[in-house]
Amino acid sequence: MFEYDFMRNAFAAATVVALVAGTVGYFLVLRGQTFAGHALAHVGFTGATGSILVGIPPLWGLVAMTMAAGIGMGLMGERLVQRDVAIGLVLAFSLALGLLFLHFYTAFATQATTLLFGNVLAVDIPTVFTLLGLGAVSLAMLAIISRPLLFASLQPQLAEAKGVSLQLYGVLFLAIVALTTAECAQIVGVLLVFALMVGPAAAAQQLTSAVPTGVLLSASLALFEAWGGITLAFYTDWPSSFWITALSVAVYLLATVPRRLRAWQPA
Repeated sequence: MFEYDFMRNAFAAATVVALVAGTVGYFLVLRGQTFAGHALAHVGFTGATGSILVGIPPLWGLVAMTMAAGIGMGLMGERLVQRDVAIGLVLAFSLALGLLFLHFYTAFATQATTLLFGNVLAVDIPTVFTLLGLGAVSLAMLAIISRPLLFASLQPQLAEAKGVSLQLYGVLFLAIVALTTAECAQIVGVLLVFALMVGPAAAAQQLTSAVPTGVLLSASLALFEAWGGITLAFYTDWPSSFWITALSVAVYLLATVPRRLRAWQPA
């Protein structure tokens, strides 16, 4: 399997993206903002399709649009109702724009399918290094804000009373999520971003309540799912995005088993 250059590139890209997605995704699930990650993925599709029309590489259009949308959603407020309405409006408008761009450039249909569902086997060396750079920036930013972000996530009222700006850290975190979403889209596509950003994190939080252990476990599970998906795709000739998503669902279901067994035990 590793005799082929495209397989080595795929594993390298998947390693970077999985580690970043698993780490950032843990905080995304912890903060109850999974819908935000889903919306940013769709916004990224609009950015990628629009960039093709003007002659810009899709990845940079993806990054630009997700960053702008993430910051915008962060500025729209921290309350749950406000956030859900804002995300819904951004999501609906972005999908409409994506449809409009495809209407103007119908020859983009094949590339559009790749953006929607991903194709890690088509990643080249320059893209691997680009993902590595974006991943390093994402993790560095998360490391800088991790302590106040965790405080604001677990005890928002107390954090605000202590002088922690909930809006500031909300905006910064969604900017990090935007970068991570753009990376994940290169592997599993914008429609399956949940597979690497939410699945491993949700499974980790089923298995442990300790934050450091949970972050490490989430990143490890994401890495296992990415590597396993690519390996299964190579030997079955089925899409890698399917296998990664299937493994993500399977791991999450298995992670819920211990808690369900404890719930069924008589008091």
